[in-house]
Amino acid sequence: MVASSFVIPQEKSAVEAIAALEDELSLFDDWMQRYQYIIELGHTLPPYPPEWADEQHKIPGCQSQVWLEVAKEDGQLYFAGASDAAIVSGLVAMVLRVYSGRTPEEILTTKVDFLKEMGLLEALSTNRGNGIASMVKVIQETARHNLQAE
Repeated sequence: MVASSFVIPQEKSAVEAIAALEDELSLFDDWMQRYQYIIELGHTLPPYPPEWADEQHKIPGCQSQVWLEVAKEDGQLYFAGASDAAIVSGLVAMVLRVYSGRTPEEILTTKVDFLKEMGLLEALSTNRGNGIASMVKVIQETARHNLQAE
């Protein structure tokens, strides 16, 4: 069983997770309400072990500090993540909701620009958007590496 620090998927597929996030965000009339909801999503992340908050786990290119850990179980990749910024923690929660608990194949076939399509990256600073893009890139690279290792 995957440790309690890793995000366990709520939906059956990454596509379903993206659709659910789109539906949830559409409930809010303005960006302030969406931001508040995203911050609340960050509070739903499982506790991230302090020993993983190091340079080895740090995602490069992020304005805030973001850390990511991966575990593989039964052919699926599970991710744990954290950030020192509230809004970024929420974005981390969204990304992990989509990608954690998926096979490498599903991760690699899931569209990487779903946050952009939701309008979130345009509403954030360029550095925050670049940081989240870096995190997705690391997840994709991890999936690619695991697929090649099989």
